[in-house]
Amino acid sequence: MAKPMFDAEALISMFETATSRQGAQLKKAVSDATMASLQGRELTLKNIRAALKAVTEAAGTGAAKNLTAGIDAEALLDQAVAGMDDALLKAVEANRVALGQLVSQGADLREKHLKKALEDLDKFEDTMFAAVKKAAAGVEGPMAGAWTQVLEKMQAGGTLSGAKASSAAEQLAEQMHGAMRSSRAASMRAAQALAESYTAMVSGVLLGMSDALQAGAAPKKTTARK
Repeated sequence: MAKPMFDAEALISMFETATSRQGAQLKKAVSDATMASLQGRELTLKNIRAALKAVTEAAGTGAAKNLTAGIDAEALLDQAVAGMDDALLKAVEANRVALGQLVSQGADLREKHLKKALEDLDKFEDTMFAAVKKAAAGVEGPMAGAWTQVLEKMQAGGTLSGAKASSAAEQLAEQMHGAMRSSRAASMRAAQALAESYTAMVSGVLLGMSDALQAGAAPKKTTARK
């Protein structure tokens, strides 16, 4: 597996020494770490899965070392999940913008590669659930309980990135249908113009033929007998 593109030791250290008042800082640190892990790579489900795994492991390792009196491990992990969700929100938006540009240029989302990209977008949330579930399964004791509680809350309430992904998919589908309707309307206008032009041309030919026929049918002048 590719090495994480963020400073895992720094993230571990931050969670190891964090207090309950540092929630916003932890969330931002995790979001930045996740984004750093994704940058420079293709935004595929495989790379997203690897980034979430590395960040989850670092946050979990640090939180496990911080199980001192008065420290709520579940609260620390909540911030880790919120940070990853925040990073995935940015990834969803990046996909939406890219696919939207392609659609505006006439691309069809039913085309194989674009269809897969849209389907993958809808799997971001499941990928995040899987990363947290795996983290919960890999530990014992108090940390196992904390991860389980965090996972249950995620599954009950969903994620912001998951909701954003669903909304983006609907928006892109509407955009594509609108583009297709515009394309059809343009095609119909072109066909109508061609039909009108063709009708005028045929009328002209018919008029020419009629004139010719009338000229051919004109009575011949008779020569008077001497």
